[in-house]
Amino acid sequence: MRQDDAFGVLLATKLQNEAGLPDSVKVMEIGSAGIHLVQQLFDKYDVLVLLDVVHWGGEPGTIHFKEIDVTDIRQLPPEEKNELLADMHYINPLKALMLAKALDVYPKKVIFLGCETAENEEIGIGLSPAVTNAIPIAFNKIIQWLESISKN
Repeated sequence: MRQDDAFGVLLATKLQNEAGLPDSVKVMEIGSAGIHLVQQLFDKYDVLVLLDVVHWGGEPGTIHFKEIDVTDIRQLPPEEKNELLADMHYINPLKALMLAKALDVYPKKVIFLGCETAENEEIGIGLSPAVTNAIPIAFNKIIQWLESISKN
């Protein structure tokens, strides 16, 4: 509903329908509900790959694929911790991962596949051309990564 924001959902759907993923890989659409992500992580995953649009300063459609780590909320000052916990149903995945770390359900490895967005500030349906063109690139990136780790 916010244009390029559909990137992660569309890529996840493509992975489910076309990738022939092994049984050890689970694709989930979490949406914007941070608490739902934390609840899923109680199933104890080795690796989590998040798919989303980003504003990291690249050209629209640029794919970023990097391992991330987050702060444990137990390290935040009380007022920041309280603010974070008060909004758990609406927070972004990175903040949800802070709580996951504090609850000891943070995966061994978290990778973020982000696509630079062109349009996601206004309500609207449909991806920008740059993000549409990035979906097959991101798909291939995930497939190549899965192939590389299965060899190890």
